[in-house]
Amino acid sequence: PPQHGSLNKYHHSHPLRERARKLSQGILVIRFEMPFNIWCDGCQNHIGMGVRYNAEKKKVGTYYTTPVYRFRMKCHLCVNYIELQTDPGNCDYVIVSGARRKEERWDPQDSAQVLPTTPEQRERLALDPMFRLEHGVTDRGVLERATPTLTRLQEAQHAWKDDFGLNSRLRRRFREEKKTLREEEEEAAALRARAGLSIPLLREEEEDRRLAALLSLRAPDSYEEKQRLKRSEISQRSWFAPGTARAAGGALQKL
Repeated sequence: PPQHGSLNKYHHSHPLRERARKLSQGILVIRFEMPFNIWCDGCQNHIGMGVRYNAEKKKVGTYYTTPVYRFRMKCHLCVNYIELQTDPGNCDYVIVSGARRKEERWDPQDSAQVLPTTPEQRERLALDPMFRLEHGVTDRGVLERATPTLTRLQEAQHAWKDDFGLNSRLRRRFREEKKTLREEEEEAAALRARAGLSIPLLREEEEDRRLAALLSLRAPDSYEEKQRLKRSEISQRSWFAPGTARAAGGALQKL
């Protein structure tokens, strides 16, 4: 130990091993997690948020005193390389090359969210007393308008606070629905067995019950009834054919 200091110096290796193989170039290999959903430009496949890669991390600049880092990684579905970069000014990441971001962002004003104060506004709040007073009055007005909504949200959250009771009621309802479904399946199976059907039966709806109540079952006509209707039709039929009647009418007209 007095001669070498540590085992890493004795083996001429870095404590980070393979992760520091490009440290002389200012590149460190880290485990990077995809911050949002993207589309790869190489294979056009979707890469979900949270997918992890071995990325090369490198400092490429600063935003005031905050360093800006760039991450380069290889797509796990093709040979395309994706580069992302931190954006401290907007507290976000930006894609440099190799991919397209799946747009899932929205304007906070559309959802009535409280917008963060910009650096320019923070500077004016620190230096301009009149602007600070006006800003405070505006904030109080926004708070007064939002108080009823916040109160309703707090009441709704309080109603859902009892997780055990909600879970118990939900499980009880599921058991009742499962029992009802089992009884309906048994009744349908018994009906298919009686009728000798091999097709599945749909659930009976209220419209089906109403339509069935309007229908009346009637036996078909008997043989005697059919014969009587046939004899009545024959007796009411003309004795002469339609062509014969027209010919007779024409002869009478000539005479």
